[in-house]
Amino acid sequence: MIKWFFKYGAVIFTLNTILLSIRQTYFLGNQIFLSIMVLFTVLLVLNPAQIKKILFHKSFVFFLILNIINLLYFLLIHKISDFEAFKYLIARGVQFSIISVSIFFHFDFYRSKFPDLIVNSIFYIVIIGFFIDPYIFSGRYSGIIWNPNMLSSFVVISFAFLFLKKGKKTNYQILMLSVFLLIALASGSRGALVAITLAFLLKYGISMRNIVYACLASIIYFIVLNFQIETSLNRFASQGFLNDRLLQFEYAIASINNKLFFGYGLDKYAYIDKSLVPYFLKNQIIGAHNGYLAILTQYGVVFGGLILYIIFQKSYNVLSFFRHSEDYERAYLFIIIYTLIAAIYETLITGINEFHTILFWFSLAILSFSRFKIENAN
Repeated sequence: MIKWFFKYGAVIFTLNTILLSIRQTYFLGNQIFLSIMVLFTVLLVLNPAQIKKILFHKSFVFFLILNIINLLYFLLIHKISDFEAFKYLIARGVQFSIISVSIFFHFDFYRSKFPDLIVNSIFYIVIIGFFIDPYIFSGRYSGIIWNPNMLSSFVVISFAFLFLKKGKKTNYQILMLSVFLLIALASGSRGALVAITLAFLLKYGISMRNIVYACLASIIYFIVLNFQIETSLNRFASQGFLNDRLLQFEYAIASINNKLFFGYGLDKYAYIDKSLVPYFLKNQIIGAHNGYLAILTQYGVVFGGLILYIIFQKSYNVLSFFRHSEDYERAYLFIIIYTLIAAIYETLITGINEFHTILFWFSLAILSFSRFKIENAN
């Protein structure tokens, strides 16, 4: 049972974020999350020698450094009684441990079968959502997911996993790709346009095929603009890409300047200091909507700068090593690149129970471990 949990802990942790994204299953998902945290913490304590070998492994040492930074920050900035900050510290540490242990014990599964599991799970969620709410163009579509942007994150990642997979696609897979693409546009998320474009670039590069696809996409874009609907294309045309984010960036920067060096604390992720926001804007300014600004708000420039440096360094290392890969690594490269771009307009990287964020950390870890295995194949 312990070995099984070590192998599939990352699967449970990731799929549970789907339950947490559905209002009807949020309570169940939260109970599962708490159970995972407690159970895995106990297993870490009961297996110190084996776990130490994994957590100190060269592939996962960047997780260890991030945990040490979090611990030092907590000891310097927080009090023991700061329970929310302590929960974040423990949850982040356990999250990194689950990812590392699962990859170490079951690398082949996560290399070959995990993406298919994600794709099929999200497809079933989309189909269930369609039966409950079939009116995909009556507004920004979210199906059974609580937020349209969250639904978009689910489907564009699933689209990329399937689209970037090697081999000829079956008719069923082509159907799945079409559904994911349709739902991504119906969600009204402008970030979906970034993800889809990136997937095509990773698949075909700068090629005649992509030029043809770009021309076809342009024709569809101008046709869709004639309809009064809220697709990603319509919202991009009416609002631009970052137009409604700029004001939130402004107050995120103001929050950073207010506590420049050490930030607001571990429990203040995706945070803006509302005392700096005028009364008439308080309902509009709800968060930084930028992962990088969120980290600097949370940690300050001293600790936040270290964290961002580690993220960018590790991302560069795996991206440069696998840049020519056409195997399973390409899908995980997509996750990393897309996350680094999406963090400009969404508060990614900082959360604990966010599907996209977990897959970002997971992608860094599995590609780091894969590089280690390649370099030490002999």
